Amino acid sequence: MIVFRHELRQGRTALILWAAIIAAMIGLCILIYPEMAKQMGELGGAFADMGGFSAAFGMDKINFGEFLGFFGVECGNILGLGGAFFAALLGSTALAKEEKEHTAEFLLTHPVSRFKVVLQKLASILVQLLLLNVAAAGATALAVILIGEAPELKTMALLFLSYGIMQLETAAVCFGISAFLRGGGAGIGLGLAALFYFFNIAANLTENARFLKYITPFGYTDSAGIIVDGCLPAKYLAAGLGLAATGIAAAFWQYGRKDIAS
Repeated sequence: MIVFRHELRQGRTALILWAAIIAAMIGLCILIYPEMAKQMGELGGAFADMGGFSAAFGMDKINFGEFLGFFGVECGNILGLGGAFFAALLGSTALAKEEKEHTAEFLLTHPVSRFKVVLQKLASILVQLLLLNVAAAGATALAVILIGEAPELKTMALLFLSYGIMQLETAAVCFGISAFLRGGGAGIGLGLAALFYFFNIAANLTENARFLKYITPFGYTDSAGIIVDGCLPAKYLAAGLGLAATGIAAAFWQYGRKDIAS
């Protein structure tokens, strides 16, 4: 587990910063909800009637003035975008950085096969994403207790589950891409995460772009649908898991055969 421990040590500062920032933003967002709720009585209907803007963020299906609706739109975007960017950074640099930083020769002289290198790097990514979500969930639970709300636990668990799977898919796709790169992949990863986010907005705006839901991992994180239906959309989730598996398989295949420059 040498590579696994090394990856965790190397990424701990970034993990602490990302987790602290995302958790703090979610916590603060929840803490201001009671004050905003007092002013939301009349605004809730206005938000729902804003046409394309409301549809893009699901506010035409849920009550923005209620806690779950507020959390899904505001806090969901924080964890969704923040988590996606962090996952993209982890995935897109995991395999490419050895050549960029000229550490491949040192790594591959250890008695560790390439298969195990990829496996341990992937495991470190999963652990870091898990810790990020634990921090976010902890901040959410603490803030909810402080404001005296009692949201439905099943719905909250589904929301966090959808964000966790979305981060996993984003990281897996970027992980597969990183195996084909010889330089830094951070920019590619961040750009891909942003593209996924806007694919989902476009799919929410028009039926002609609804097929993008099968491509973007944000397709099954729409808080409005999860809150209303009480479940994750199976067809988009299945497509997302398929893309994640493809990305991981591509990483093992390409890294095992590529000529790695030291």
